Amino acid sequence: MQTEVSETGRFERTLTVRLENDELAEAKKRVARKISKGMKIKGFRPGKAPLAVVERTAGADYVRSEAIDDAIQSVIPAAIDEAGLEPVTVPSVSAIRDEREDGVVEIDVLVTLWPVLESLPDFGTFDIEVDTPVVTDDEINQQYEALRNQFAELSDHEGALSDGDFAMIDVSAKQNGEPIESATAKDLMYEVGTESFIEGLDELLSGASVGDIVEGDATLPEGFSDKGGEAVTLTVLVKEAKTKTLPELSDEMVADATEFETVEALDTALRRNMLAYKVHAQRQILQDKALQYALNEVDIEVPEALITSEVEARVHNLVHRLENDNINIQDYLRITGQDEEAFIGNLRDQADHALSTRILLESIAAVEGWEVTDEDMIEHIEGLLQGQDGDPAEILEVWKSSGQVEALSGDMLRERALLSLVEAAVPVDKDGNTVDLTPVVIEDDEIAEEPDTEEVDEDSEAAASTAADDESEE
Repeated sequence: MQTEVSETGRFERTLTVRLENDELAEAKKRVARKISKGMKIKGFRPGKAPLAVVERTAGADYVRSEAIDDAIQSVIPAAIDEAGLEPVTVPSVSAIRDEREDGVVEIDVLVTLWPVLESLPDFGTFDIEVDTPVVTDDEINQQYEALRNQFAELSDHEGALSDGDFAMIDVSAKQNGEPIESATAKDLMYEVGTESFIEGLDELLSGASVGDIVEGDATLPEGFSDKGGEAVTLTVLVKEAKTKTLPELSDEMVADATEFETVEALDTALRRNMLAYKVHAQRQILQDKALQYALNEVDIEVPEALITSEVEARVHNLVHRLENDNINIQDYLRITGQDEEAFIGNLRDQADHALSTRILLESIAAVEGWEVTDEDMIEHIEGLLQGQDGDPAEILEVWKSSGQVEALSGDMLRERALLSLVEAAVPVDKDGNTVDLTPVVIEDDEIAEEPDTEEVDEDSEAAASTAADDESEE
C-alpha cells in the first residue's frame, strides 16, 4: 500500500491510497468466500468455492468491485494512521480509479482536520458599545406596586365595572347559534382590563354592573380548541363585583411582607439588586459583542464536512429529546412554525457560529501557549465542591483515569481565552464614554424579595463561555 497526501483545502487533505495487486488478491479471496456462502455452486459447500469458480459464477467485475470495497475498510484506517492525519469527521471516499494497466487501484479519501489558526491579529484593546446600567424610580415603583398587589384585598364593589375591578362571571359562547362548550365557564373571577381570556370580554364588562347580562361579538384565542381565531357571540352574566384595595407602602407593611424593617432598607436593597442584575446583563452583552468582534477580525473557514457533521448531531439530539415527549420532528416544525429548509438553515448558522467560536478560542489558547496544570485543575475542583466533602486530588486522579481531564482542560482553556477577550474590551456608551461594569456584590443581608420580576440566570455568563460546546450540545 502506497499513500500520498495533498492539500485540497485549508483544513482538508486528500489521501490517495494505491491498492496493489497482492492486496487486492487477498481481498478477492475474502469476498469470494462471502459471496459463495450465499450461492449454490454445484460440487462445493457454501463458502468453499475457489475464487476462479466464484468469478465465473458471479462475474469477475462484480467480485473485483466487492474486493475493492472490502479492502477500503481495512486499508483506509491504516493509511490515515500512517500519514499521521487526525480526522474530526468520518473520512469519505471521493474517487476510485480502477483503470491502470498494471491493475493498481487508486482511492482518494477526503480527510477533514480540526481547524487551528497558526497566527492571530493583535486585538489590543477595542471599544464595545453597551448601555449604562441605571436603575430608575419608575422601575422601583413597579416593584413596589407588585409587592402591594401581592397583599391587596378585595371588597364588594357597587356600580359600573372598570379596569382593575374583579367580576365573578358566567360566560358562554355561540357560533351561528350553536353553543361552544369549550368556551363556557362558570364562577370565573376575572380582572377587568387584563385582556387575558377572550378578545372582546373586557369591552363587554366595562360599564356593566352586578346582575347585568351583556352580549356581544368576541374572538376566540388562537389555538383555542379547533375554533381558535374564529368570531363568536359572547354572553356574560355578572354575578359579583369586587374592587381591589392596595395596602399603603409603609414600614409596617414592609416589615410584615419582607425581610426588611423599613421602606428605606427595602428601597436600598431593591436598587442594589436591580443594579447588580443590569450590570450582569450588560457584562453578558459585552462578552457576546467582544467575541463577535474577534470573530469578525479573523478568517475562519469551517470545513463543510465539519458543519454537516455538527448539524446532523444537533438534529439527532433534538429528535431524541422530542421522542421522550412523544413528538416527531414534523410536529415540532409545525408547532414552531418552521419549514424544513428554514430549520436546517438555522441549524447550519448555529453550527457555523459555535464551531467558529470554539476554533477561535482554542487558537487563542494555542498561540498564547497556555496549559492547564494539575494545580489549575485542583483549584477548579475546589470551586465545584464549594466546601462540600471531597478530596480534590483524589477526584483529579479519578478524572484522569476516566479520560475526563482532556475535555475539562479544553473547557478551561476556552474560558480563559474568552476572558482575555472580555478584558481587552472597553465598555463605552453611544457617545464613547467609558461605562463602569464592575460587578455589584450582593451581601447575604442585602438580598431583597423582588416580586413579579424575571428570574435572573446566575449561571448565564459562565454558560456563555462554553457556548461553542453546548450543542456539539445546546
